[in-house]
Amino acid sequence: MDAAADFSTQRTEDGVVVELRGDWTAAHMGDAGARLLQDVSGGDAELDLRQIGRCDTAGAYQILRAAGARNGGRVRARRETSRLLSLVGEALKNEPKPDAPRRGWSDLVERLGRGVIGVRDDFYDTMVFNGHLLVALGRAVRHPSRIRWAPIVALTERAGLDAIPVVSVTSFFIGAVVALLGANILTEFGAQVFAVELIGIAVMREFNVLITAVLLAGRSASSFAAEIGSMKMNQEVDAMQVMGVDPFEALVLPRFAAMIVMLPLLTLVATLAGLAGGMLVTWVVLDLSPNFFLQRLVDYVGATHFWIGMSKAPVMATVIAAIGCRQGMEVGGDVESLGRRVTSAVVHAIFSIILIDAVFALIYMELNL
Repeated sequence: MDAAADFSTQRTEDGVVVELRGDWTAAHMGDAGARLLQDVSGGDAELDLRQIGRCDTAGAYQILRAAGARNGGRVRARRETSRLLSLVGEALKNEPKPDAPRRGWSDLVERLGRGVIGVRDDFYDTMVFNGHLLVALGRAVRHPSRIRWAPIVALTERAGLDAIPVVSVTSFFIGAVVALLGANILTEFGAQVFAVELIGIAVMREFNVLITAVLLAGRSASSFAAEIGSMKMNQEVDAMQVMGVDPFEALVLPRFAAMIVMLPLLTLVATLAGLAGGMLVTWVVLDLSPNFFLQRLVDYVGATHFWIGMSKAPVMATVIAAIGCRQGMEVGGDVESLGRRVTSAVVHAIFSIILIDAVFALIYMELNL
């Protein structure tokens, strides 16, 4: 039968003896723990626990506080109660102490060190991911029957075809904005006809692939990270490995193939939409006919700038797919990790796209292209 926790104090020749009785559990302890701590504070009392009924960690914690906090004090108890007190006492000894506030250079140096270690770990994880991906790609090349065509087609539609409206509309307005800026500036010098060259070079060389890659970074990289991350949270990736299915072949390679196929096609769509926007503005604002616009585009701009822009598309597609899939594979078992990885996928992908575009610009500048 349950009994409320209580105690009584007796004075003997050997000192004060506090005899505990009842159930020292969280449900039946009430204020007995606080009263016990108040009665024995400042004195050298012995606690007799042989008459108590049940005892849990909450009761053991109050008893240890009264007996001398973390050292156990003078306690007489049955074997099972002593074992519980010992476990709780060890936990109290290992309880982490609050960190003292650090200020000045020590805190700064520690943060820098943690940052460097984080970069090192991130680089190592990236190399491991690339190694697994290359192994899966090599197996797919040697054994084409291992390629999963159904996911590739489905992902191609989701990552590419469904993005055509947003890519075309965005590129159309980018081309129109470039045309407006060119018309306003070049008209002051009486060189408004050169707006055609400005639009052609800007759209075909830079804005087509850059806008497309940024949109897919926000649209597809986040989607890849969220999809794979959700499967990681639900242990579906672990189940694949148990069944002998390589997650890189089933999840990563189809997304790589879809991005590499669709980003150049979307870049072509963005080029046509951007030129259409620029042509419309020059027709309305500068009164340059579409025939004149297209003829001057062919004569003075040419296809070189178009192929320069297209050459960036496969590289950016590879980077976007790699970042999205890798961040998805790094998701832990909680929703917070999923959100953090999805955000990292978008941020890293956009940063990498801009960096790659700058590197390509330097390379083509050295090649005089």
